[in-house]
This record gives sequence, C-alpha cells and structure tokens, in this order.
Amino acid sequence: MRAKSSQNLPTDSTLLRNWRRWESGESRPDEFYAPIIAAAFETVTAAFFPKSRPNRDDELLSATGMDTLEFIGRLRMSDVNNATLDAVRITAQRLCCEYAYADPHLLHADGTAWLRRITSLLDGRLSLGQHREILVLAGWVALLVGCVEYDLGRRAAAEATRRAADSLGREAGNPEIVGWAAEMSAWFALTQGNFRGAIEVSEQAKAGTSKVSVGVQLAAQRAKAWARLGDRRAVAAALDDGRAILSRMGHPADLDNHFVVDSTKFDFYAMDCCRVSGQDRMAERYAQQVIRDSTRPDGSIRNPMRVSEARLTLAVVAVRDRDLERAVEEGLSAFDSGRKSLPSLAWIAGEAARELIERYPGDPRTQRFLEQLKGLSVG
Repeated sequence: MRAKSSQNLPTDSTLLRNWRRWESGESRPDEFYAPIIAAAFETVTAAFFPKSRPNRDDELLSATGMDTLEFIGRLRMSDVNNATLDAVRITAQRLCCEYAYADPHLLHADGTAWLRRITSLLDGRLSLGQHREILVLAGWVALLVGCVEYDLGRRAAAEATRRAADSLGREAGNPEIVGWAAEMSAWFALTQGNFRGAIEVSEQAKAGTSKVSVGVQLAAQRAKAWARLGDRRAVAAALDDGRAILSRMGHPADLDNHFVVDSTKFDFYAMDCCRVSGQDRMAERYAQQVIRDSTRPDGSIRNPMRVSEARLTLAVVAVRDRDLERAVEEGLSAFDSGRKSLPSLAWIAGEAARELIERYPGDPRTQRFLEQLKGLSVG
C-alpha cells in the first residue's frame, strides 16, 4: 500500500468532511484514498469506484472547448440570411408554376441554373434547419428540371435528374419529394409502354402519400396503366383511391404549381381512362371540361399540354362516331401548341392514329394526321 508523508495527511476534521462528500456523491476519493476504502470493504477499487462514462455531449463540448450556449450558438450560425432563403423559396415556386406554359428550353436553362445556385449554398456554413430546407428546395427544382427534360425527349438526362431529386428528398427526410420522384418513374414507364412497371412503381410508392397531391397522381397513373391492360375494375378502384385522397385534402392555394393536384387535374386523368376504356360519351364530357378549365376568360390557354390531350380525346371519339373530318381537325389542333410534352403527346397521338388507321386506312386525311405525328421529334 502506498503511503503519504505525515506532513501531507489531512486533519481529522478535513478527513471527516471529505468522507461526507464521498458518501453523498458530491465528489470521489482520489487515487490514494480510493484503494484504501475499497480494501476496508474487502473489494477492489474498480468495483467500489467504477470509472464514470462521460456524457457524449460533455465530451463534444469538452473537445471543442465551448460551453453549452456557445456550442448551440455555433449550430445556429449561418452564412445565408433570411432574405436569400426567401428569394430561393420564391424562385422554386415560380419555376414550378411556369411548367405548364413556359418555353421548355428556356425553363430548363433557368431551372438548371437555379439548381446549381441552390446546391452551391450547401458549401457554405448553414444552420441545421437551413441545410434541410435547402435540400428540400433543391429537390423540388430537380423534380421540375427532370420533368422538363423528359418533355424535351431527353430520357437519359431526365432519369438521372429524377434519381438526384429522389436522393435529395431522402436526405432531407421529405416523403413528398420521394413520392414525386416515384411518380415520374411511373410516368416514364407509361409513355414507354411499360404498363406493369408503372403499376408496380405506383403501388410501391403509395405508403405515406394518402394525404398529399402526389398520392392522387400516383393513383391516376395506376388507373391509366390498368386502362391499357383492359382491367376496368382496377381502373375504377385506382380512380376511387385518387378521389378519396382529394376529398381528404384541403383546397390548394396555388393551382398553377405543377406539383399540386386538384379536381380539375384529376378530370384530365379520368378523361384518359374513359377514352381508353371505350366510355366515349364520358370521355367527351371530360375532354370538354378539361378545355374549359384550361382556358382563361380572355381565351388564352393556361394548360396547353392538357388541352392537346383533350383534343386528341375528342378526335378519338369523333373517329369512333365515323366523323373523320372532325377527328382529323381535332387531332391536328393538338399539335399546334408551342408547349409540348413530346413523349406524352406522341404516345396519346399514336393511340389516336391507330383508331384512324383501323377505320380509315387509305384516306388522305388519315395520312395528313400521320405525317404530322411523324414530325414529332422524341429523343
């Protein structure tokens, strides 16, 4: 046993005070007294006085040399001010609202430029909240850019951007962005004729989307796929799912945002399903409603891509009614819009072309429509 010189031994009163502090847990015996006390109780020092494990926060604070308030202050420090974040929020919203009508080449250039600016903010010092919000904003803009790329026929680029948006959504913990990335995958599959794949993607993405717009759109994509597979019962079930989600949602404040779904957009999807299922009169009513909803009071078109598909629906109904003149007129008008989603338009126009060829294969008017269809350039 180690010994201390008599000059260094504490007085009885000091030893008594220390003993009381040790018993209360206020302090611990030092390396001299701890083994003596343990031996008195016939045990080892480690059993009687186990080494305490420091709190992980205490370790972190100790390692940084900061107290708690200073540490929390550092976590809240940022190189990005509120005005900058407000500008990014406004811009992301603007881009998503311009999707329906803006020139796709210009919108793509604007969107990619802003995506670079937004992601560059991640290189600076950000608070935890700002970091997550920037990831979310970048995710929405990436979704928008991916949609425009697909509209332009750039399939490989669109898929890469879609995957990037999905990654941003997962990193930010935002299930809505992840859901829209899945919806894009279903859309890609549909327009490429992979109907089973579209259904599978939509089914897998259902969880967590029962109260948001993307849940409606996923249901609509399932319905469109089932319609082409000839399962009317599954079509009705999918449309019912979409309507149920719409009924649970509040009415959206901004109907221009591409990633917002309301009843008018749902009519657009129901129109497609009715046309494919052969419910001509209902498809015609939906198409006329879509055109009305997409037309401003001054006659200008707010949703030209929806109007194009509505015109193709009217063309299909007309050709089934043996009105070739009207069918070709409606069909050709679908190509007039400057804002097109090339894969979607080519897909629906191709379905209309099959109806024309089946009933009027050698008619010059059918050939005129087919020539216009061939003029669509899809990458």
